[in-house]
Order: sequence, then structure tokens, then C-alpha cells
Amino acid sequence: MLDRPRRLRRTAGLRAMTREVTLSPQHFIHPIFVHEGETEEPIATMPGVSRHSVEGAVEQARAARDLGIPSVILFGIPDHKDPEGSQAYAEGGVIQRAATAIKAALPDVTVIADTCLCEYTDHGHCGPLCQTGDGEWTVDNDAALDLLARTAVSQARAGADIVAPSAMMDGQVGAIRSALDKAGFSHVPVMAYAVKYASAYYGPFRDAAGSTPSVGNRASYQMDPAGGEREALREARLDAEQGADFLMVKPALAYLDMVRLLRDTFDLPLVAYNVSGEYALVKAAVQAGYMDERRTVLETLTGMRRAGADAIITYHALDAARWLREGSR
Repeated sequence: MLDRPRRLRRTAGLRAMTREVTLSPQHFIHPIFVHEGETEEPIATMPGVSRHSVEGAVEQARAARDLGIPSVILFGIPDHKDPEGSQAYAEGGVIQRAATAIKAALPDVTVIADTCLCEYTDHGHCGPLCQTGDGEWTVDNDAALDLLARTAVSQARAGADIVAPSAMMDGQVGAIRSALDKAGFSHVPVMAYAVKYASAYYGPFRDAAGSTPSVGNRASYQMDPAGGEREALREARLDAEQGADFLMVKPALAYLDMVRLLRDTFDLPLVAYNVSGEYALVKAAVQAGYMDERRTVLETLTGMRRAGADAIITYHALDAARWLREGSR
């Protein structure tokens, strides 16, 4: 007898009945860039994405909530930058004010604060710099830990529900977990950028945040794209042992094998970051008339879910949520 798998694909109803992977707005985390200005500033390299004021960030969070997206992640762009990124942990910093404002207006929205220094340093690196014996500039790992811990505590104090350290400093999760616990925030989870690569796909983000390094590069602390399973498992295991509540893979699309690896190895909730370069590639192809935006975006996000992601940070979040709602009517 001929086996006929096509029987189960014949109609939309049959395909829906036998679908193994679900995608809904509940799976999305909406990223918001917050700056000190009072106006919205479109980001040229990320069509459809802007830098928002604190008030604008509240409206972005409201739009996400109204579309069924439960969470936002905040990235700050201060007016003043210095070698240590002091505005990252300033009590009146832009992210701190945005977190407080969103929670006051929309207490049901989960606010995640990106916990890093690169947007706040005048050199664009993820911590204070030092020179190695051969004269190369690099981040002073242990000095950065103290500043990251201060940043996480200030974000939690401002109302952030989750802090998300993204600096790829050795020991950052442990330092942050310890600082949060000592400050009375043992209830605040840590979302670890556990497997984060030194990727070309971050280009538009660095334009948006003004965080392109002025000296050196991040290859000495972010992971080598040619690294394999051993390195990824080591990084993720260290974060889990230090108290991470979530693990993340960044970027997502070129590293779906790592999403699957972490899903098969760890029981923690897993996040995939659909990064700025992945977003910009789709937008450019759509503008050129090469691809259908809705189908491409939903297929891509479904692939990340199929690989094992429980949640997806994506700049497509608002559009994707609208499309999914339209499809369910």
C-alpha cells in the first residue's frame, strides 16, 4: 500500500489539526530603544523601528500588551557616555525611568532590562577598558562585574521584573545574582545571554544604540561563530550553575543548532534573539520586492520555536502579533 502523508496536508483544517509547533504573541518579547529625547527618532538601518522617549516607551509597551505580547525588553541610549558607562547604573538613568513608568502605567507587562554597559560607555565596549601585555585594549572583566551588578540592582529597584546581562563577562550571572539577593531582590529572575556570538548580524543594533567599539572589537569576550557544542554547553552550564533563570541564544537564525542543543540539555526556559541584522535583511528583501514579508517573518519565527525556543525577542513582534491575530479571525 502506498503511504500518503499528503492526506494530512490537503486542507487548512487538516494542516492546523496536525501542526506540531505553535506560534502566538505570547511567545514574543518586544524590544524598545529608549533615549533621552522627547521625540521619536526612526532608525535608518532598521525600517519601522525607532528610538523612543520614556513616554513613547510606555506607548510601545501598551501596543504590545494590547496585541497579546506579555513582555518588553528595554535598551537605553543616554545623552552622556563615559569610560565606565555610569548612566547604566544611575538611579535616574533612562532605562530606570522607563521601567518605572511602564510598570506604573501597565503593571501586567513584564519589563526586562538589558543589563550591559556598551550603550553607555564612550568607547562602545561592555565594561571599562584595560591594556593587555601586548598593548591591546580589552575589557577589564572583574571591574565590569561590579558595574554590571550595580546596574542590575538599580534596574530591579526601578521596577524591572527581569534583568538580562548581555556583556559576556566571565562570572557576570553569579555577581548579579549575589548583588540582587543582598539588595533584597531575590525574587527578580536573571535572563542570561548565555550563548552570544561575536556576530556581524548586530550591525543595525550598534547603529541604533551608538555602541560600535571605537577601539578593538568584541571577539575577545563574545563567542567565536566557528565554536561548536563544547563551548556553548560550557557557557550555558556556567550561567545555569551561577543562578540563571533563563538561557538565551543570540543571534538566533544562524545558530538554531545551538537553540536545539540547549533545549535538549537544560530544563531552564530558553530564549532566542532574532537580532537586528536578521530583521534588516528581511526588510531589505521585502523593499526590493524579493520576498513576502508576512510569510517570511512567521516562517522564521516558527522555525525558532521548532528549534526549541520558549520565547523570542524580535523586532517583528508587533507586526507578527497583528498577522497572527488576523489569521485567527
